[in-house]
Amino acid sequence: MTRPPLFDAPPHTALSRRRLLAAVPAALATGWLPAHATELQDLDKVRASGTLKVAVYKDNAPYSGGPGNDVQGLDVSLARGLARELNLQLSLLPFDAGEKMNDDLRNMVWRGHYLGYGPADVMLHVPVDKYLMAQNRQTLIFAPYAREVLTVFHRLDRLSGIRSGDDLHNQTLGAERGSGAASILMGYRGGMLRDQVRIYPSGTEAAQAVLQGEVTAAYVTRAQAEAAMFAARVDRTPYGLTELGLPGLADNGWPIGMAVKSEHKALALALEAALQRLRDKGELLAMFREHGLTMVAP
Repeated sequence: MTRPPLFDAPPHTALSRRRLLAAVPAALATGWLPAHATELQDLDKVRASGTLKVAVYKDNAPYSGGPGNDVQGLDVSLARGLARELNLQLSLLPFDAGEKMNDDLRNMVWRGHYLGYGPADVMLHVPVDKYLMAQNRQTLIFAPYAREVLTVFHRLDRLSGIRSGDDLHNQTLGAERGSGAASILMGYRGGMLRDQVRIYPSGTEAAQAVLQGEVTAAYVTRAQAEAAMFAARVDRTPYGLTELGLPGLADNGWPIGMAVKSEHKALALALEAALQRLRDKGELLAMFREHGLTMVAP
């Protein structure tokens, strides 16, 4: 199973999930949420049910992964925290990533899957991106809580001083199957690195291959690399996490947030406020640390 997919974008932004806006919080205060919308019908319905239904991806470690109904990760911890802040029980809706992000938003946010699964009240791990917003007017995408950043995870004694993709030449490399990072890596300079790349089922497994000495470096997210080190309980000193923006990807990553139905503005406001309370109390930071992750400002 692949990670959350890239979404449709204009031809000139083939990987525009990586070209994101971080200015969404201002919208909560200045435009699309009416100041008086504190108890509108959408929030009343959720509160009356006593349960907050939260959609999270399957097979998306370290955010949400694990067998069957035992899904764990940062997004699961956040879902619990949001439900608690709203004085609601949590109903977790893990789901398989579709071909496109637009499919996931349709199935889990505004319409529901044709097999009868969903929609949820809120979906987590949604790229906060202007093109995705424009293509999905049925949803509100808001409240970034983390930033995904692509890094080269490598042993410093075998590879150091990475300044460009050229420095990866003649090195064994790992990447995640179906990811934008793998595509960009294999297409770098007309395929210069293609024969050096080994593909793994997940980015975390690609990072584990570095720890096990199978490859010299892996092009994965910072979260995937940190999760692999945390699970293996290794000393981080011998390893480097070098941010490297190759052609086609933004240098500074992309923020991830939440999505609700476009008309559920009161619910969005309540969720934004709950997230802020978790930040203010230090609980959000504690969630990141619990899973061995660095909290990178969105």
